[in-house]
Amino acid sequence: MSDRSDAADFHAEPRVSADSGLERIGLIGLGLLGSALGTRLFEQGVAVIGFDIDAASRERFRDAGCDVADSLREMAACREIILSLPDSNAARRVIDELRPLLEPGTAIIDTTTGAPTDAEEAAAMLALQSVEYLDATVGGSSGQTRRGEAIIMCGATSAGFARCRGTLERLAERVFHTGAPGSGSRMKLVTNLVLGLNRAVLAEGLAFAASLGLDECAVLDVLQAGPAESRVMATKGRRMIDREFSPEARLRQHAKDVDLILAAARNAGQTVPLSERHRELLTSLVARGLGDLDNSSIREAF
Repeated sequence: MSDRSDAADFHAEPRVSADSGLERIGLIGLGLLGSALGTRLFEQGVAVIGFDIDAASRERFRDAGCDVADSLREMAACREIILSLPDSNAARRVIDELRPLLEPGTAIIDTTTGAPTDAEEAAAMLALQSVEYLDATVGGSSGQTRRGEAIIMCGATSAGFARCRGTLERLAERVFHTGAPGSGSRMKLVTNLVLGLNRAVLAEGLAFAASLGLDECAVLDVLQAGPAESRVMATKGRRMIDREFSPEARLRQHAKDVDLILAAARNAGQTVPLSERHRELLTSLVARGLGDLDNSSIREAF
């Protein structure tokens, strides 16, 4: 991909200190991922003001010690505004409301997992008024994000990436500039395809082991020690075994992401038969009322 710097090059440069006098950062969308992003910044001494249409989410963010806006329009005063919304449609509505109020030089950092073409359209529209748009998609759950273990895959102009790199670096363990706006969303779809199938394979493997009379905990230990090991085993293995499905990333959100993967594959003329089967499994679980559980609840499909 063009115009890319890898994490090693990025981190070779001096980090921006938490007390560097940055203006307050806006955060729109205080769900699982949004609140984790806000907490991550707040704990590093960055002033954050958040907004969500859900009053309970606003109260939880306020209880965590962060400032909360009473309306979306208040967020336009921030020079950097992070979006963490359910889908591209929600992001488009927010941008449409903010756009008349944004000053030139403002940056929109959109962590929403959406269609790459939507990111490209948003970037082109905002560029007309000298506002930078970055599709800064997150690789990792809300728990991993809160602990600083996630990565960010950022599609942006060179100027936009340079403008916001200090904020991005605070949010993630590693940051990748994947190219122009839209490329971050494309990289997120690739990541989610592999990650989601890894979860499904682990769930099927544990169910297979149990059917053979093997102890699932012992099986997980062997898998993690051998050539079949994946990072998913560390984050989701015991949760699958213990049926501990409190959400860090909801299953229905991943079902939405697989829809995006399938649409992007169709547009590219690519067949993805494993993802098609994966979508069937996720759809069946959502139909059973499990959509708001953690995505490790894919174990219940087997």
